[in-house]
Amino acid sequence: MPNRPLIGITTDVIVHEGRLRSALYPSYARALVQAGAVPVLLTQEVDSIPGLSERLDGFLFSGGDDPRTEEFGQPTDPRAKPMHPDRQRFEVSLLRALRRDRPEVPVLGVCLGMQLMSLVAGGRLDQHLPSTLPSAGEHWDKMHEIMPETGCGLGTGAVHSRHKQAVADAGALCVLARARDGVIEAVGDRAREFYVGVQWHPERTEDAENGSGLLRRFVRAATRS
Repeated sequence: MPNRPLIGITTDVIVHEGRLRSALYPSYARALVQAGAVPVLLTQEVDSIPGLSERLDGFLFSGGDDPRTEEFGQPTDPRAKPMHPDRQRFEVSLLRALRRDRPEVPVLGVCLGMQLMSLVAGGRLDQHLPSTLPSAGEHWDKMHEIMPETGCGLGTGAVHSRHKQAVADAGALCVLARARDGVIEAVGDRAREFYVGVQWHPERTEDAENGSGLLRRFVRAATRS
């Protein structure tokens, strides 16, 4: 179909039989297709970033393991499950390149993606919710409600989350929504047309506004960029 934007999706790095492999849950790509986009799976080649930022219409930073926080001034918690360094190097470099060279390009961060967006913006993580939050279990493979800020485009319905870390400080980004227990659930940059990170998984969320509706908003923004 014409006018379908090309959306780059970041992929995970796994070790399979001693070799590195890029991997992605197909639900991300399927949800973008249903929202009207053409998904493009991204590997972790930092040298490809200039070409990607010029050619693609939007970027979805997918979920995954935990960030290594030393480069952001905080030791990595020993209870964390660190993401592969190749993936972190690529995604942090891509976020910084987009901010510097193409801030008009829409970006949606999911779970880990939101956390990386916040770290790049000067924020900080709570690296082990079970030790700091009595209701941490409500955020592990569960549905729970969010409370969005007025006018941010998010709804008050239930969302699907699966995380043991959370954003404690969003840095230069705005907090767009919180859970009822205070956990930051969405962040954004209001100076950019669409730069939103959500702690939940819209591709697994049945609520129309915060699931398929959020993805359609993202794709519409990418169509205009």
